[in-house]
Amino acid sequence: MKDNREDQAQGIWCREADAGPGATSEAEIRTLVHAFYSRIREDAELGPIFNGEIGDWDTHLAKMCDFWSSVMLTTGRYKGQPMRAHLKLKQVTPKHFDRWLTLFRQTAEEVCAPETAERFIEKAARIAESLQLDMFFKPAQADPARRAGCC
Repeated sequence: MKDNREDQAQGIWCREADAGPGATSEAEIRTLVHAFYSRIREDAELGPIFNGEIGDWDTHLAKMCDFWSSVMLTTGRYKGQPMRAHLKLKQVTPKHFDRWLTLFRQTAEEVCAPETAERFIEKAARIAESLQLDMFFKPAQADPARRAGCC
């Protein structure tokens, strides 16, 4: 498996065949991001978390448009560190990721053509999985030898 840290340092978050020019458009990304986060802000489960953490929604939405542009169009515009940002969120649980993905799927299916929606959804699911592994996976709990203090 290719180490993609160099790509990520350049703001390129996806090198897959279905990413790049033609996968979607900046306008579609903006529409999806804004519609999705509008839902998030109003959601009973996720709204309090996001509204409590994000002080400047305009800046956050612009950053998320850059992120999805980097993921879907390989523009390299996003320069943030999403893992670091999410590790600070101690109130977030795997259940919140499930809700996030549900809302993302609903929004993508409403805003995008079916093929494009599926591309967004697949990438969102992989990103969520990666974030959850870093946030919640505890090797010592998963490995009996480590749990016992062995080696």
